[in-house]
Amino acid sequence: MSTYTEKVEHVAGASTGSFVKVWFVLLALTGVEVLLAYLQVPTLIMLTVLLGLSIMKAALIIAYFMHMKFEKLSLFLTLFPMLIFCIVLMLIFLGDAVRIPNMRPPA
Repeated sequence: MSTYTEKVEHVAGASTGSFVKVWFVLLALTGVEVLLAYLQVPTLIMLTVLLGLSIMKAALIIAYFMHMKFEKLSLFLTLFPMLIFCIVLMLIFLGDAVRIPNMRPPA
C-alpha cells in the first residue's frame, strides 16, 4: 500500500532526490560564478559567461522549484509570450533610462 508522500511525489513528478540534485547543480554554478569573479578574465567574456550561467540557474529554479516543468504546455504557452513582451518593453525604454540623467533643464 502506498503512502501519502509517494502519491504526492508521483503527482508532482519530482522527488526529494531530484530537488537535491538540482540544488547541487545550482551550488556548483554559483561556485563557477564566484571563481570567475576572482580570475583575471576579460570583462566581456566574464559578463557573457555570468549571464549564461544566470540564465541556466533561473531556468532550473523555474523548472523545478516553481514546478513549471510539471505543468501543462498551455500554461507555458500563456506565460512565455508575456515574458518576451516584458523584455521588449524594457529594451524599448532602455534608451530613455540612459538619456534622462544627462538631460539639463532649459535655461
